[in-house]
Amino acid sequence: MTTAGAAVATHCPYCALQCGMDLTPAGPAGPASAGRAALPVSVAPRQFPTNGGGLCQKGWTSATVLRATDRLTTPLVRGADGALAPASWDDALDRVAGRLARLAAEHGPQAVAVFGGGGLTNEKAYALGKFARTVLRTPFIDYNGRFCMSSAAAAGNRAFGLDRGLPFPVTDLAGADAILLLGSNVAETMPPFVQHLAGARAAGGLVVVDPRRSATARLAGPGEGVHLQPVPGTDLVVLLALVHVLVAERLVDRAYVEERTTGFDDVARSAAAWWPERAETVCGVPAEELRRVARLLAAASPSRGGRGAYVLTGRGVEQSAQGTATVTAAISLALALGLPGRVGSGYGCLTGQGNGQGGREHGQKCDQLPGYRRIDDPAARAHVAVVWGVDPGSLPGPGVPAVELLTSLGTPGGPRALLVHGSNVVVSAPNADRVRERLAALDLLVVCDVVPSETALLADVVLPTTQWAEEEGTMTNLEGRVIRRRRATDAPGDARSELWILAELARRLGSDVAFPTDPAVVFDELARASAGGVADYSGLSHARLDAHDAAGGPGLYWPCPAATPELSGPARGIPAAHPDNAREQHPGTPRVFLDRFATPDGRARMVAVDHAGPADDVRPDAPTYLVTGRVLQHYQSGAQTHRVPELERLVPEPYVELHPLLGLRVGVPDGGRARLVSARGAVEATARWTDAVRPDTVFMPFHWSGAGSVNRLTSDAVDPVSAMPEFKVCAVSVTPAVPAPAVEAQHVETVEVPA
Repeated sequence: MTTAGAAVATHCPYCALQCGMDLTPAGPAGPASAGRAALPVSVAPRQFPTNGGGLCQKGWTSATVLRATDRLTTPLVRGADGALAPASWDDALDRVAGRLARLAAEHGPQAVAVFGGGGLTNEKAYALGKFARTVLRTPFIDYNGRFCMSSAAAAGNRAFGLDRGLPFPVTDLAGADAILLLGSNVAETMPPFVQHLAGARAAGGLVVVDPRRSATARLAGPGEGVHLQPVPGTDLVVLLALVHVLVAERLVDRAYVEERTTGFDDVARSAAAWWPERAETVCGVPAEELRRVARLLAAASPSRGGRGAYVLTGRGVEQSAQGTATVTAAISLALALGLPGRVGSGYGCLTGQGNGQGGREHGQKCDQLPGYRRIDDPAARAHVAVVWGVDPGSLPGPGVPAVELLTSLGTPGGPRALLVHGSNVVVSAPNADRVRERLAALDLLVVCDVVPSETALLADVVLPTTQWAEEEGTMTNLEGRVIRRRRATDAPGDARSELWILAELARRLGSDVAFPTDPAVVFDELARASAGGVADYSGLSHARLDAHDAAGGPGLYWPCPAATPELSGPARGIPAAHPDNAREQHPGTPRVFLDRFATPDGRARMVAVDHAGPADDVRPDAPTYLVTGRVLQHYQSGAQTHRVPELERLVPEPYVELHPLLGLRVGVPDGGRARLVSARGAVEATARWTDAVRPDTVFMPFHWSGAGSVNRLTSDAVDPVSAMPEFKVCAVSVTPAVPAPAVEAQHVETVEVPA
């Protein structure tokens, strides 16, 4: 049992910034407060490169979730009366294993599917992928990172041969003269990140592309930068116009392009069709603003004497049916400016979920094996099979991505059982009503979670798991920095780690594949499985990470092979002239691509793309764009943050932002109830008038279930390359939720009507 003691250095359980924090155990009783269960630890910010000693509201209150009043502490099994009731671990696991075995025997291994989460530690993500492929032998595994990073990953792999969210330390941003930020409201989603934008703001070079005047867009005020407010779904047009200006005004870094890239001529020809005046008619951004931003970025680039520039993308442009194309255009813009692979400049993607990076590197993604290896690569299968002690031929082939997997549940020939780990799909997946229908069609739904989420409440069996402060492990943050998660307190009741759960299920299913339960041992196996892969962790271990931290060096970056001459070097995109290359152990790679890109010829691939528009565009019966996003106080589906009273009081219910002109036109008053209808469903929420949103657009956060669950409206159309669903834009009608008196015009200060 944990007793009061010294502070434990660990990291926040929320976003991929993975802010450093210290947890001080309070002992068995803990400091009780009025109306609140005693908290087992106290939280304090810790100096760490990503957060610089700061925390956001979610981080400060994170310990509350450890003792949520409805925390799952014992297995639950649905009885004959239809209700979930407590059960022993033996009863629950025997039931799960028995039904899985029967379904596989009757319908084949493809009758069982697995859905993981981007918040799982590297160890648990690795074990889950291994379990699916060696014990269940099913190809059907994917995870909610498909909703987070897949478009950026597809574009990054295509252009650079390697996908790492930020291929440089986040602290490098501070020295740049200009930063172009597309589709990310970091001031609310990861507030400590804002400090890294200070240098660009001081130079007047922060450019934010967002259809809303979000908290982040407001950082780009007069003298600090530029806010571009395009029509939703037209970010790709903005990027193509910027490339057009660079070419037309001879601002391209030609020496860099000729030395380090291929495909520039095709990109230049495709951008030629998007001169700023034409782009303005589609995206709504004034032509002169587009020229101004292109010139600003060029002036900041090293080739023109600037201190450096960065192009960063987030979910707002990636969660689109043309998300891969949009990120590809962002990368082409960065390459035309000569930014990637230079210290102080570059392109990067802002990972959202806490372990969104590591979660896809080690086997949760439907087409990948550990080390970011492709599952259809015979050499990769052979390498991993040796580590797992199985025949390569026994490993299944690629599965299907998340939306297709969820849509196939309970259909003829589709999976009849689903194991869910760390995801709340009935709130977080697009077209959520259909997802709920598919879950109801299953013969068996098993959910591992820490609280009774909306998905857990639909399950046949619910298994209570440990969470961040109750477990050991590693996470990989948005920079590719592998960091240690450390245990500071005991789990309540009979909650267990997924590592133990998977080992017990494997034993009950008769598998002779080893499933260690010690996270350090699991990580050592992960390291061997990743050796020689793109995401090589073979030079890392819990012990080495702990020693590195103790010496004042927080985390190590992948690729980090065990021995440098054989496993690193130019072909891997790792700098050949690394100063520590002669050491027995690789020191990690904070900055990739310095010598060459991780492609066969070492050059980045520039790929021509064109704009097609949203899959669900506005039309007479749905004339308004809906965009979605997050608020400062809540995280993802809200399963954690809705259980924190301080956060829930600040934003207790869903709402819809609409421009006063739209409110007047459709008869929805400020503070009234609005009804939004898309081709998939309808929701209701309280209206908030604001001139921060375009008159043709409404905004809703996605943290709620029920009547205000905006993902009941969102489109499950997917990007043809990444299979990322188009969360961020769809067409809706907006009407009063109930008959309301006629709305009289009201004075609204600074009402802006974008072109």
